[in-house]
Order: sequence, then structure tokens, then C-alpha cells
Amino acid sequence: MRKPSIYKQLLAFFIAGIVIFTTLGGWISVQAETESPISPNTEQLNLVGDGKPFKPADLEQSEKPYEGDRGIPRGIDNRMPMLSRYYPWSAIGRVQGTTADAKSYYCTGTLIADDIVLTNAHCVIDTETHQLSKELRFIPNVINGKLQSQEDIAKVQNVTKNVWYGTDFKNGGFDNVKNQSKDWALIRINQPLARKYGRLGWKSVPSSTLIKQKQDKLFFVGYSGDYPDPTKEGYESYTAGKGWTAGYEDNCSIVGEESNLLLHDCATAGGASGGPIIDWIDGMPYIVALNNGEVTIPSTGQDIINFAVKMDFLDKLTGRK
Repeated sequence: MRKPSIYKQLLAFFIAGIVIFTTLGGWISVQAETESPISPNTEQLNLVGDGKPFKPADLEQSEKPYEGDRGIPRGIDNRMPMLSRYYPWSAIGRVQGTTADAKSYYCTGTLIADDIVLTNAHCVIDTETHQLSKELRFIPNVINGKLQSQEDIAKVQNVTKNVWYGTDFKNGGFDNVKNQSKDWALIRINQPLARKYGRLGWKSVPSSTLIKQKQDKLFFVGYSGDYPDPTKEGYESYTAGKGWTAGYEDNCSIVGEESNLLLHDCATAGGASGGPIIDWIDGMPYIVALNNGEVTIPSTGQDIINFAVKMDFLDKLTGRK
């Protein structure tokens, strides 16, 4: 959650060996990342784009993901329900999958091109069996289990040909910090949904800039499996249950960097894997980091810090300098 002062102690925890790494997707069991080659079919991606955001002309824009008085008590949880159908919130949705052994799970994904969704590698590959999911779908802008149109539930027609990833998890575990920076994936869906819902841009901002100049300036969106809880006061109307309305947090930060991995204090939980950490740059939304996991103390379950993938991998894929 929000722990800007704790990250300085993170390396000591690594050395002491008292922390564990967990993914934030909806896998049935704890997954792990590894050192492995990049997806072999990357040359077929043809990700055409300049990394800039796109808002459809007929879609309104809002800097906040809720309208008017929310009536939701925040308490110590800084997350708020993402209730807006406006851009850029419209471009964020649920990535739903079925593993090779028929287990269901979900993560968070974001449109970054007409038919391309950005998420984590562990959201498309089972890190224990190293197998691609047999089915993947993207449901944009889900609010309380509802979307604008059932026709907008997009599928990946051929997972082998239309999924690209930074690691296949074959040579190690998710607790290998050195390999965390490869936990990214792109999936091509069967509809150009960004023409309707818009797309977010991305920008590879130097870590030093994010850490020093962006304190409490970033915001995060993720379909966390613990939020919103309809059994809690003020959330009774969220009848679809946990994970069916995205949580939004503003004023969070990139607080450090270890082993080419960004450390952040945005609120996360299972299901928020692949969620974008966003900055408004020149009045437009850019993804500056990709949430992918957390560090916890196994004896207590306490969340020490969360981590995220840098965005420079997209620059390399698109040939941007």
C-alpha cells in the first residue's frame, strides 16, 4: 500500500531472505518469473504506433474516474471505485484467461493500440507449467460487472500467434528479482476496440525522474480481487462483487529502484497485475510503469513494497530511441 519510507529497507530484507514475492494476478497458486528468452514471434507483432495516447472524437475525457459525489468512505484504504465511462478510464479493463489445465483467472490490461492490450507475462503464461493460457479475453471498462456492450468482449483468436511476452518462466521463479523486469506481455485481440474506447500512451521516463520529481503525482488502476467489498459499509451497491469494479488510487509514487525493477507504493492486490501506473504529461495520460507484484513477509503476510516493470521494453519493440 502506501509505504514510501519502507523501500529503503528493502535490500536488507532481500539479503536476510525473509521476504517472498507474489504475483498480483488471479492464478490459483503462487506463480514465479524466470530468466528466459523473449517471445520468439516478436517480429510478427508489428506494433505500429508512436506511444502517444488516442481519444476518440466522440468520447468525453475526465481526469477523475468518478463523477460528482461518490458517497464512498475512504477510511485508510486510499482506493476509490473507477466509475467513469470517459477516457482514459475506458481503455482499461479485465484480462480473463483459462489455463491449460482449465483453471480460470484474471488480471488487468490496457489498450495501447487499436487491437493490442498491455499486461503482465504471468497473466498469459502459467509460471509453474510454463504453458500459455488456452484462452484469453479482454473486457474493457468493466464497472460493477457491467460493460458498455457485450459485443465488446474481445478474444485472442490464436494464443500462440497473437501473444508476445518478455519471459516464459522456464529458468527460474517469480522470486528471482533479476528477472522481474521481463514480466510484460502484449496480446492482440480480435477487435479494434481502441477506436471506440481509446488507448493510453506510454513513456519511458528515467527512474531518477520518476523517483525525485513524481512523488505523490502518479495514479494507478487495477481490478484487485479484494475490492470493492460489498459487505462493507458504503459499498453495498457493488453487487457484482470483488474484482468487478477497478480500484483507482491517486497521489502514489515510484519510491525506488532495485535490480532494474521499479518500487512503488500504489495500492495493489491479486487481480491488479498488469495494471498501469499513469502520469499526466502535457495534459494526456501516459503509462510510465507496469505493476506486476509485491514483496511480503511470509510469517505475517505484511506487504512491504510493490514493484513494477519499466516501459523501455516497448521502445525497443517499436524501434523508438
